Amino acid sequence: MLSGTPSHEFCASLGPGPLIAGVDEAGRGPLAGPVVAAAVLLCKPRPKGVGDSKKLSPNARADAEEAIRRRCAYGIGVVDVDAIDRLNIFGATMLAMSLAVRGLCEAIGDTRVETLIDGNLTPQGRCAEWRWPARAIVGGDGKEPAIGAASILAKEYRDRLMVEAAARHPQYGWERNKGYGTQDHLQALREHGPTPLHRRSFAPVAQLEMFA
Repeated sequence: MLSGTPSHEFCASLGPGPLIAGVDEAGRGPLAGPVVAAAVLLCKPRPKGVGDSKKLSPNARADAEEAIRRRCAYGIGVVDVDAIDRLNIFGATMLAMSLAVRGLCEAIGDTRVETLIDGNLTPQGRCAEWRWPARAIVGGDGKEPAIGAASILAKEYRDRLMVEAAARHPQYGWERNKGYGTQDHLQALREHGPTPLHRRSFAPVAQLEMFA
């Protein structure tokens, strides 16, 4: 994904020192849909309202996303359901993060990126596609603005994918639950069975297929 600023100008505007990107994901827990990661290199001054996506109102999150996409450099990584079932959700999340950072590096035309990653583990040594120095920060989406920005982009991007998918599969309420295992989603699964976008490796879906 490209930033709204030419890469050489954007990197020069950050001044000397390492390029520090925040990385976060959305969609590890749902029963349906992809896992999405974002990597963000914040501009200076950083956009107002950047913070943990889970603590922002929908309107505030949408406004922050628009500002991040317009002013900062970023990459988005999307890993689909087939890969989630093949790799398991942890492996798929590590891959999504790797794809996001690769996209960021392509956007800025520079691979000398260091990363701050939300959580207690990084893709380093866990994903063959990972190439960058990494530091894990527990609760990083609320501590590091760049990680908070990544959490906003990842969530907003994935939410849009699920709203689009809901138009094709209206029984499951994905425009509301975004694929998570809510009561209405589970009831629809029991009544209609799984779709191609459901994660067969996740217990509620696997159990339904086992007893179908």
